[in-house]
Amino acid sequence: MKEPTMINRRSFLTTTGLGAGALLVLPTRSRAETLTADAIFRDPDQPVLGNPDGDITIAEFFDYQCPFCKKDHPIVESFVKRDGKIRLVMKDWPIFGPPSLYASQLVLGASTFGGYRKGLEALMDTPGRLTDDEIDKLLTDAGVDLAKAKAAYNAEKTRWDGLLARTSGQATALGLRGTPAFVIGHVIYSGLMDDDALTKAVAKARA
Repeated sequence: MKEPTMINRRSFLTTTGLGAGALLVLPTRSRAETLTADAIFRDPDQPVLGNPDGDITIAEFFDYQCPFCKKDHPIVESFVKRDGKIRLVMKDWPIFGPPSLYASQLVLGASTFGGYRKGLEALMDTPGRLTDDEIDKLLTDAGVDLAKAKAAYNAEKTRWDGLLARTSGQATALGLRGTPAFVIGHVIYSGLMDDDALTKAVAKARA
């Protein structure tokens, strides 16, 4: 049986690509921790954007209230679309308070009936902080059935809460201290990534 690819945050992950609003990502504990690459890139409950059969996965730890995540999102999506061979997983890490968690719960719930992209795009296409009422309006205006999304989340609460807990645990194990943070190949990139940075990171991962 093939051994899983392991990620060791001490020796395996390199921090680079620091940009505006970025918080330096460095290991803070003396005890080395390991994660499998599949745990980060291929959680079975994680919705996937881009090319599901792509040769490289970009995993972005993000928050629906993070202004830098939102500023970077069109750049990331444009790059993924142009490349055509990238899986994109948006890993919900709601660290900006209760509205962030509420947003994640609704959009994940909406993923069960094809509303994930609509919900994600509607919330990312805003400048920053959100209230619960604003989240409701944005999702409704985008065509996401709010009542259906809430019911879908509640129906599979254990599944979605488990996904959120795993993502949070991964962020802690990797030493992440802020959003956005990307894992591409065997490297962590913290902060904003422009097209050139994404191009170099993906080329490095493919090499």
